[in-house]
Amino acid sequence: MKISCDAGAAQSVRFAAGELGRYLGRMLPAPPALTIRLLSVGQDPMDGFSVRIGPDGGEIRGTNDRSVLLGVYDYLHHLGCRFLAPGADSEVVPRIAPDQLPADYERRVSFRHRGVCIEGADSRENILDFIDWLPKVGYNSFFLQFKTPYAFLARWYQHLENPFLTPEPYTVPDAVRDMELLEEALKKRGLLLHKVGHGWTGEALGYETMNWDPNPRPLPPEKEPLAAEVNGVRALWKGSPANTNLCFHHGDAVDIFASLVVNYAKENPSADYLHVWLADEYNNVCECAGCRETTPSDQYVELLNEIDRRLTAEKLDTRIVFLLYQELLWPPAKARLAHPDRFVLMFAPISRTFEASYDLTKPEVPMPPFRRNHIVLPANLQENLAFLRGWQELFHGDSFVYDYPLGRAHYGDLGYVHIARVIGSDVKQLHSMGLDGYISCQELRVSLPNALPNYVMGRTLFDESTDTEDLIREYFAAAYGARAGEVLAYLDELSRLSSCDYVNGKGPRVDSDMACRMEQVLRVCDAFPMDPSETGHFWALLAYHRDYAVTLARALEALARGDRAESWENWCAFRALIGREETAHQPCLDVYRVLEVTKKYTGFSPDEG
Repeated sequence: MKISCDAGAAQSVRFAAGELGRYLGRMLPAPPALTIRLLSVGQDPMDGFSVRIGPDGGEIRGTNDRSVLLGVYDYLHHLGCRFLAPGADSEVVPRIAPDQLPADYERRVSFRHRGVCIEGADSRENILDFIDWLPKVGYNSFFLQFKTPYAFLARWYQHLENPFLTPEPYTVPDAVRDMELLEEALKKRGLLLHKVGHGWTGEALGYETMNWDPNPRPLPPEKEPLAAEVNGVRALWKGSPANTNLCFHHGDAVDIFASLVVNYAKENPSADYLHVWLADEYNNVCECAGCRETTPSDQYVELLNEIDRRLTAEKLDTRIVFLLYQELLWPPAKARLAHPDRFVLMFAPISRTFEASYDLTKPEVPMPPFRRNHIVLPANLQENLAFLRGWQELFHGDSFVYDYPLGRAHYGDLGYVHIARVIGSDVKQLHSMGLDGYISCQELRVSLPNALPNYVMGRTLFDESTDTEDLIREYFAAAYGARAGEVLAYLDELSRLSSCDYVNGKGPRVDSDMACRMEQVLRVCDAFPMDPSETGHFWALLAYHRDYAVTLARALEALARGDRAESWENWCAFRALIGREETAHQPCLDVYRVLEVTKKYTGFSPDEG
């Protein structure tokens, strides 16, 4: 058996040839005498491929270099391979006969943008495994936030929130070195690289900004005029450079910000998309007399136009992603992008509910009026859509949604089935919303009890016609075999009893219905039979997940009942369980993030009484 490609083929095509040969070598007891050729026939930004393989061989042909690799993995899926989560222990690779190899089909993917943005606490191996998994389930993009992903790697190596592990040293130079490895892994697969986003405002104020942490160095006096004036004060917002907005009425702020972006673009040609965002907080925009004469979005658009003008002068074709988020959800009153083709609109409805999917059948609602530093973020799905429609009346270019189902809401779904269905439904509505894709801002270690939500997301972005329930059944059959239906019924019931909103801090903390539901979770977990003869990766995770669900449900039940002392005691037991077990299940559960979310949003805290 021979897998061939042209001598001058791109790195990703050569990598695809190696992957096809490696997997078919595992699947075929005696590889037959045939040749499969891999071809890239252009640089169409929309991924697509054809698979034409007969008894004597054939070809996999992609519309661009990356699509050849996507075609290889889709062909392996056609042959029965299942890539259920990052890491080799989550793969199902069947044995097949040579007469099963023939296939004749073609695909053009449904969405241009199909990606994930790094969050949480991650080792370099976690990120590399996730990057390796992305094209196997249809994704084409990955987003490394800030100028380096130091924050996310340092959280893991320093073992924040986990006193049961010894912190390890991790420095900014370590992150720079690791970033080179990550970018190399992405380019080897032809995946699109998104970069930066957060940190520009802090850099403009003179701070090296790689996280949201407060900086002990006070704002230098010469930089004070550049910082937003809030309540009569120009200073770092709660000490954090990344969360501090600028005074864009001050001409130097625009000049410094634009220069930072253009210089970065010149020095980082590897970035396929460069995200230009403002501060990561709200109700802290500048209140000076000059800024009050306009709106944050008008100032933002004028800043983007200046960046565009300078990039054009430098003959750089860098694609800039701009953000609809917090104050920037309100569209500009007057300013318009001078050259829309350079820009990509990114809609980020961070405050939305995940109890339900978008519903385009309901009547539209008006946007609330903009009130400087007194905005209330929309939770209602229709109100979120109103902001998107407002911007779409002004901008008709490329766009995608930047959403958060696996950023914190998923911890409220103990079965992971509900959140997978919401994701599937959301993706199927993107075209009707005027959006051409989805990047998920999320933890990478989200495989407890399994990685169904990310699987549904990737496969549905790849082919929006895919039925979500079929994907769920396919996933459970591959992970749990003969007991797939039983496990699905169990996890589906846990999902039914759970609440993404409650864990995400939405609604009252004392809630008798939620307390009752958590009591039922305990009974459902206790009744599910774990068979010791069931072995393998997903069964081991399911056993651990039951302990996880029981300890978290006990804490939630006490919190919802109003017993803060007991809820804190039970949360501490939850923290001890997952902290002690983190090494054993490290790729599957982000201990740092679930503890941060349940303290900051769910509301677990010591009983001050």
